[in-house]
Amino acid sequence: MDNAKNIALVVGATGITGSNLAQELISQGWTVYGLSRNTNSNIPELIPVKADLLNIDSLNTALEGISPTHVYFTTWMRNDTEEENIRVNSALVRNLLDVLAHKQSVQHVALVTGLKHYLGPFEAYVKAGKLPETPVREEHPRLPLPNFYYAQEDEVYKASERDGFTWSIHRPHTVIGYAVGNLMNMGTTLAVYASICKETGRKFVWPGSAEQWNGVSDVTDARILAKQLVWASTTESAKNQAFNIVNGDVFRWKWLWKRLADWFGIEAEDFDGTVRPLDHELSKDAATWKKITEKYGLKEDHLDRLASAWHTDLDLGRPLEVMCDMSNSRKLGFTAYQNTEDSFTELFQKLRAERLIP
Repeated sequence: MDNAKNIALVVGATGITGSNLAQELISQGWTVYGLSRNTNSNIPELIPVKADLLNIDSLNTALEGISPTHVYFTTWMRNDTEEENIRVNSALVRNLLDVLAHKQSVQHVALVTGLKHYLGPFEAYVKAGKLPETPVREEHPRLPLPNFYYAQEDEVYKASERDGFTWSIHRPHTVIGYAVGNLMNMGTTLAVYASICKETGRKFVWPGSAEQWNGVSDVTDARILAKQLVWASTTESAKNQAFNIVNGDVFRWKWLWKRLADWFGIEAEDFDGTVRPLDHELSKDAATWKKITEKYGLKEDHLDRLASAWHTDLDLGRPLEVMCDMSNSRKLGFTAYQNTEDSFTELFQKLRAERLIP
């Protein structure tokens, strides 16, 4: 395939998934537009597009003269209830694809969702009557619960039938990668927490459940998610399918937690059977973080711009071990692999190099 003819529109280009995807596409010779409400980006070759996905006029104006061949949807908006999540996040997808429809340029649309496809929405994790069988597989049926991921998928399916493009759905598990101001950012959240522990002499306390501490788990490096997104959108046999995407290794948090603590030179405290949410632990540390940023000359002194403790608590507090089966994409030729400990430590190194942690 001649990638010089490919024009990508990455929706949510400033987030963890979108920014890593943009870099992967650019490295492969694509022309890449990055659509977001905030066009600040540290990717020089990315062409910024500022638009409000909930405003049709804004989209029409922003996308005038842009005819993408591939659309990658990597963003969502958090709302107070799942019903509002469904209304708003389905509109994000529908509005964009409606605006692009008349251009007749789109060949493929990729949608990034996630593990809530199998577990249910945030306020109803695993409340569908029984726990899902793990490892979760793409063939698992939808849960009998409201879920904005299902609504977003349905918008893609409807537009595909109308406009004739192919599609792929990608379901990562706990994305680890570099981004600032992201709503779901476990890697950076843990880096900030560990930095505070080191500065204050506190122990690195596990915030989650016994099942997560003792069970087998996996995560998704944003860079390997980017590779799968590009692969699925350019591989004929992979089109019109949904894919789980994780690094390819498994681990137990009771092992990895100590390894992360060792990287920062702090002491990890073994899980004592009590769930101690990180959101509560960090709620009193805004002033402490400001002092740390002043002492070490860091770039970001707002703790809530770096840490998303609420989401880390949801991931680490699940009442079951969770891992994802990768057979579907493996059988079709996707063989990329990423070591999970390296995912974390390479992120920590970048955060330090960018003067975001001491």
